[in-house]
Amino acid sequence: MTMSFQSHSQGVADRAAVHANGNGSHHQAGNHDAYGPIGRSPWLDIDWRAHQRWVVIDGQPVNTIDIGPEQASSGAPLVFVHGLSGCWANWVEQLPVLAQRHRVVTLDLPGFGYSPMPREPITMARYAQLLDRLLSELQIDAATVVGNSMGGFISAELAISFPQRVERLVLISAAGISTTSQALPASERIMPALRRLETLLIASGGWVASRSDAVARHPRLREATLNVVVRHPSRLPAALAAEQLRGAGKPGFIQALQAILDYDIRERLPEIACPTLVVWGDSDRLITVRDADVFAELIPNSRKVIFEDTGHMSMLERPAAFNELLEEFIAE
Repeated sequence: MTMSFQSHSQGVADRAAVHANGNGSHHQAGNHDAYGPIGRSPWLDIDWRAHQRWVVIDGQPVNTIDIGPEQASSGAPLVFVHGLSGCWANWVEQLPVLAQRHRVVTLDLPGFGYSPMPREPITMARYAQLLDRLLSELQIDAATVVGNSMGGFISAELAISFPQRVERLVLISAAGISTTSQALPASERIMPALRRLETLLIASGGWVASRSDAVARHPRLREATLNVVVRHPSRLPAALAAEQLRGAGKPGFIQALQAILDYDIRERLPEIACPTLVVWGDSDRLITVRDADVFAELIPNSRKVIFEDTGHMSMLERPAAFNELLEEFIAE
């Protein structure tokens, strides 16, 4: 199975500020303060089919993107893990930029993107086990692991359960604190209804995914479909928005949501031993920015960076600033 990308117009840059919080202090970070990509994004000019491969884990295929030099001179490879309703294309603004000096790997988690549903029920622990086995298949001993939302939850679980795999950890608006059933008592009432609506959710999401280009080009539709995850959908290029919408309507959604609700990771966070960067948007509508304080407090060797006027996907909303921040963190 292959993936296609179409060229669209470039995005609109807008002023925004980025603040870093380390050891209780705040400061302005860098000069890349634009909202959305600046100019034409490099990913638009890449034939992604040349970097796509199926990696078989426990008898099941996992759609994987592997790009960049295998013997990179700039340290460990990077592994990017998407969130709920996401796919590997959540990282298109990072992959070609970081691949200039690093081997970069991302994937469609089972049940999302092009990867089929797993045989066993989805849990955060099983997803972490899958990442461990994927890295073995790719002959990667250790990596800087970057996760957004549910992907941050999974990445934290990987760092706890398989510490030898994670050299550095980056958590972007990670789930696992305020997203649990204990923190959201109403979830016990919501989940049965969501299960009954699962077919409808998948069907409607599939409609959006199949018409992602048209939806992304229509300002009101783009706003309606993306305003929960990004602060300013209209300021993102239509091409970038379309790739995010293609991940909608996949069968893993309900199981993965239940897995997030069922597991509170906070008591295990002090077990994370690697350097950790916690990244959040101060206007995140999905997971409160207050969770950034909890992650930063409970993970021993960590610091946090808060992007102003930014939602749930800092890596897409502030790609230049985020990429610079990531490069600096890797080089420390």
